[in-house]
Amino acid sequence: MLQTAEILLVEDNRADEVLLKEALNHIGWPHSIQVAQNGVEALIFLRQRVITGAPRPDLIVLDLNLPMLSGREVLADIRPDPDLGQIPVIILTSSRADYDILSVYGLPEDAYIVKPLLFEGYVEVGKRIRGFWQQANSR
Repeated sequence: MLQTAEILLVEDNRADEVLLKEALNHIGWPHSIQVAQNGVEALIFLRQRVITGAPRPDLIVLDLNLPMLSGREVLADIRPDPDLGQIPVIILTSSRADYDILSVYGLPEDAYIVKPLLFEGYVEVGKRIRGFWQQANSR
């Protein structure tokens, strides 16, 4: 039986959120997903999870273009943290242009995914996210 993945999705576009959730359900991967709609919400969730009793995410799926605090700023904030910096991060964004910038954060190439346009593409994204998570958990 597959272990349930605890996922924090940081995404401000409701349509992208719904498509990804449906795709993850479609592939039959057991998961629990929390959503933060901007970078500030994401950091509050990550820092206060101990107080609220929320589980530590096994994986963060992070959009770069967020209101209030960008995905780059969230990544810069969590990477040096001894606990949060250990959580695998996947960038899910609409831009291919930021990959070179993000390589500075030590993200592997397979942790950068460009958002697809159709549901079938989101199913493939869901499979890539599951594979990334399985590989990260096998270390």
